[in-house]
Amino acid sequence: MPTIDFNGLPTLVGQEVGVSDWVQITQERVNQFAEATGDFQWIHVDVERATREMGGTIAHGYLTLSLIPFLSKGLLNITGVARGINYGSDKVRFTNMVRVGKRVRVRQKLLAVEPRAGGLQLRNEYTVEIESEDKPACVAETLTIYFAG
Repeated sequence: MPTIDFNGLPTLVGQEVGVSDWVQITQERVNQFAEATGDFQWIHVDVERATREMGGTIAHGYLTLSLIPFLSKGLLNITGVARGINYGSDKVRFTNMVRVGKRVRVRQKLLAVEPRAGGLQLRNEYTVEIESEDKPACVAETLTIYFAG
């Protein structure tokens, strides 16, 4: 994992930060997400019906999005940071279904670094890729604010 100091973050703008390891999407993970969110739509949790009508269950789009922090945690070590906060997302698109049993990974690109609220706001583009598929599952632009410390 590459390391960069807080003050050096602007030097990475426009660059790919890294690509995560693959993580398999299991029915258990999908079911746990359904429990946590109350989203029990059959395309996610009814294995028999989903298999019959569409070839199998698929992950929730928001499950795919919520995996970004987990998948990206080992891509860049930033030193000199007291804390970081999620500030939001400017654009999220779910461009492909993630079938249960498939593996996903994230590709991170740093789009911008700007001073904000006494820290630095990072705008990252995350592309959640599906193994052996050309079209990604999700493309999201997120905002994070880091504070020096």
